[in-house]
Formats: sequence, C-alpha cells, structure tokens
Amino acid sequence: MARSGGKKKKSGSSDFGKALGNIFKEIGVTFVEGDIKTKLSYIIMGLGPILRGQVLIGVLLLLMEVLFIWYMPAFGWQYLSKITTLGTVETQKVGRKTVYGDNSFLILLFGILSIFVILALIFMWYVNIRENRKEELLLKAGKKLPSNKEVFLSLFDKNFDKTLLALPVTGIFVFTVLPIVFMICIAFTNYDKNHQSPTNLFTWVGLENFKNLVSFSGAGIGPTFLLVLFWTLVWAFFATFTNYFLGMAVAMLINKKGIKFKKLWRTILVMTIAVPQFVSLLYVMKMFANDGLINGYLLKWGLIKNYIPFWTDPILARITVIVVNIWIGIPYMVLIATGLLMNIPEDLYESARIDGANAWQMFKSITLPYMLFVTGPFLLTQFTGNLNNFNVIYLLTQGKPQSVNLAEKAGNTDLLLTWLYKMTVNDTNYRMAAVIGIMVFIVTAIFALGVYNLLPSVRDEEGFQ
Repeated sequence: MARSGGKKKKSGSSDFGKALGNIFKEIGVTFVEGDIKTKLSYIIMGLGPILRGQVLIGVLLLLMEVLFIWYMPAFGWQYLSKITTLGTVETQKVGRKTVYGDNSFLILLFGILSIFVILALIFMWYVNIRENRKEELLLKAGKKLPSNKEVFLSLFDKNFDKTLLALPVTGIFVFTVLPIVFMICIAFTNYDKNHQSPTNLFTWVGLENFKNLVSFSGAGIGPTFLLVLFWTLVWAFFATFTNYFLGMAVAMLINKKGIKFKKLWRTILVMTIAVPQFVSLLYVMKMFANDGLINGYLLKWGLIKNYIPFWTDPILARITVIVVNIWIGIPYMVLIATGLLMNIPEDLYESARIDGANAWQMFKSITLPYMLFVTGPFLLTQFTGNLNNFNVIYLLTQGKPQSVNLAEKAGNTDLLLTWLYKMTVNDTNYRMAAVIGIMVFIVTAIFALGVYNLLPSVRDEEGFQ
C-alpha cells in the first residue's frame, strides 16, 4: 500500500521564531556556563578573546564597540533623537543672515543610518558571544586555540569567503539597502516641493499618501493610478510576447532549410543590436513626428491628406510604441532562439513527419513546448523588465500625450516607472514618487514570484527529457 502524504512544510514564521529562540537560548547558556572572561565580554566586547590570547579577534571586536561609543554621541544621536519628528526648528531669516534650523532630509537619512549601525553592533555583539563560546568549548575539550598568525592567515584561506565578501556586503547595505529603506520612509512623509530641506521641514503623515493614491474623490489620484497601472500591464504583456513569438518565427524562418545567406541575415541582426538604443529610439521618435519622415513622404505621395498623429493621439501613441518595441526587441530574441532551435533533436521532427504531422502540429507539439520550457525564466525576466522599461517609453513619447483627466501630470503612455521619474525630476513630488516606487516593487514582485513557481522548468526540472 502506497504511503500518502508526507511531512508538513514548516512555515517561514515558525522557522524564524525557532531560530530566534535558539539565539536567545545560546546567549543565556553561554552566560550561565561561561567563565568570568566570557561574562565580562558581554559588557566589553572582545575582552574574553584578548585575555585568552586571541588578540587579533578580540581587538577587532573591541574596536567595533569603541567606534560605536564614539559615533553615537558625536554624530548619530543628534539625528536619531529627532527621527520621530524629523525636526522642529525651522530655518529663519534674521536681518540679512540666514539662521539654519533642522534639516529633515539629513535627520531621516542619518537617523536610518544610525539604526543600521545599532543593528550592526547587536550582530557583532552576538558574534562576540559565539566566539567566547567556541573558545571555551575548545579549551574544555583540551584543544589548543589557534595562534594570532593562524587566525590572520585563515582570512586568506578557509575564511577567505568572509574576507572577500566583507566589502561588497558593506557596499550593498550602504548603497542599496539604505536608499531603499530611505525611499520607503519618504512615502510616509509630506516631502514635496513645498517641504524642501533645509528651507522648509517635512514630517511624518502616516498612510495619507497611500490613501491619496487609491482615493477616487477630491484630490485623490486613484483613477489615474489605475489607468497607468492597467497600461503598464498591457504594455508589458504585448512588449514581451510579441517580441517572443515574432522573434521565434524569424529565427525559424532563417533556420529553415533552403534559406540562402543565413549568415548575412544573422549579421544584420547583430549589427542592429550594436547600435545604441538611445540613438535608435530618438531617431524613430523624429521619424514618426507630425513633421517627420513618415508623415512627410505619405503627404508627398498623396496617400494621406493630414498628418497621422502617431505621438499625439492616445490610442495611436500606445500602438506605435508597441510596434517600435517589436522592431527593437526582435533581434535579441532571434539570436537566443536560433541557438535553442538548433538543439532540438531532428529525430523528433522526422518521427512527426512519418506520423503525418503538418508544420503547425510540429510547432505546437515539439518546438513551442521545448522553447517555453527552456526560455521560461527568460520570458519572466523579460516581462518584469518591461514593467520597468524606462528607455522605450520615455525616449519615444516622454509619457505623452497629456490628458486633463490624468492627475499629477501623468501621460497616456506613461508607465508607473516613467510616472515616478516625472514626479521626482519635474515636479519634485518625492512623497508620491516614493509611494509609486513601492507600488512598482509590489506589482513586479507579485508577477515575478507568482509566475516563477508556475514555470515548467521550475516545477519539473527533470521533466523535459
């Protein structure tokens, strides 16, 4: 009789709670069972290793604590203490002299940095406790602690991964994590053109900006947000799948037996990729302008009586950017598909022909399943990339044409990302731009994580054999 079911998967929250409980248990056990050197290390980091002869490790841990003790009173606390209000003293003009008050921007930035510094010290404090525990267990087992020279050399041997990753990880926290957290915090403030530091203060407003984003009454921009979000999803769908299937079709056509000059066609495609996209898009934008080459020659040949509003009609502008994106994106897909199509065993096609299958049936049953299996993650990457495709939209239309029905100067071809850019650069509406940035992340994450788990290449890695 077959066994049904299996072990239930533990939830992430329960695993996290268990791990956190183990950490607190380890801290308590280490203190209770530790000697006086270990107990003193709970207050003076690194003291235990130093007293045991592990000077290099101990000095590094002690240096971390000394730097923290210097940083917080000298710099960090003056910002961290004001982070709840983001400043209360405004800049004033006293006669001809400007007396600067609090700077909300710096208070928020360095306040967040100080929180990271505190978290870093807590982590190093825990590392200090584990180091004391490890040293005590080694000594109780009758083993000798490694010398300072051995500890130093291990940084370039068995612990070289830690040495190698120290600088990149620090850089990620400073230049990636910190700006992201800062942007998220901005979404809960009233930081805009009327609240610019250091002249004017900005402060916390809670969920007011998010309510404004989904509000359909008064000054709410809910209708505009939904329209831009809908167009973003429509654009991402067509920009992804038109390039995918048309690129595959062109690749199959070039690979077809009897087609001459295959190398020439592939070389032309490579050359189109070599041209900077920035140049190509600006040139195309001028071509489709009201006074551009396309309208000029159509008028000259008498095919039209009035210019075609490629960039000024909302529907036509959206169609045009999708068509232009096809022209730009197909060469990439052709080159990718060419290599993959060559790897499909010819025996499969021969067997299908013997069974009487036509070209469409062979494509549907052999070519397409293979391509979707292999390129599934790539297709997902392209879709999420098109959700944030700034270049094509902004260089072609700058989000235009504008409409009086759209709030916050959103255009009919604006994606969430280009709308965010215009809010930030043109209108300095940082608070709503931060909210839109969070929404871009949420939309991208939902589609990326949701579709990723449905991909055949992820669900059944060994299934396509």
